[in-house]
Amino acid sequence: MTDETPSDSKLTRTKEKWAREGRFLTGKMTRPEDQRLPPGQHLTKDWPVLDLGVTPPVSRERWRLDVYGAVETPAFWTFAEFAAQKQSRFTSDIHCVTTWSRYDNEWEGLATRELLVACQPREDARFVVLHSYDGYTTNLALEDFAAEDALLAHSWSGQPLTEEHGGPVRLVVPHLYFWKSAKWLQAIEFLTEDAPGFWEVRGYHNRGDPWAEQRYSGD
Repeated sequence: MTDETPSDSKLTRTKEKWAREGRFLTGKMTRPEDQRLPPGQHLTKDWPVLDLGVTPPVSRERWRLDVYGAVETPAFWTFAEFAAQKQSRFTSDIHCVTTWSRYDNEWEGLATRELLVACQPREDARFVVLHSYDGYTTNLALEDFAAEDALLAHSWSGQPLTEEHGGPVRLVVPHLYFWKSAKWLQAIEFLTEDAPGFWEVRGYHNRGDPWAEQRYSGD
């Protein structure tokens, strides 16, 4: 047993140290011949598991998604109601801030653009904050959340998304480092002003563009 919370865990302290030191920053392409691979990244065929050390046991039967804040039509969906929305399939790459990348991941879920149609953000909405069942949060500009290949994924490679990888539902925003793609999604809050999340207040970049190597806040 441990009394550590995610905010003071060994993993959190280590990653905060990386941010202070600028760990992994290279400023150059690892494989110049491969234009799909961002600077400082290496390819893996596995899918490493990274989280705050807490895996919340949320079944599809118990899962709920709340969409609220600066929207005209808040949504409070069960998994069945979520799955009844128009579904999409996308194939995209993953780029983790800890330097691994994985190509050609097949996702199925609700495209974020379809969510925007359903909830109708107000004209003054500029940001979203993702809230997870483990207490994690991360922020995105509305235009990043609304990317054409971003989605709320419930399946990967034709199978339900596993618990360790964020099931029942996680966000997938392929053009940003993967810490922005919150696991175990519980709520999406639309805001008129930015509100940095768990890693963003601990030294990590507010946006996280892997092609610009925006790993840390000082980059």
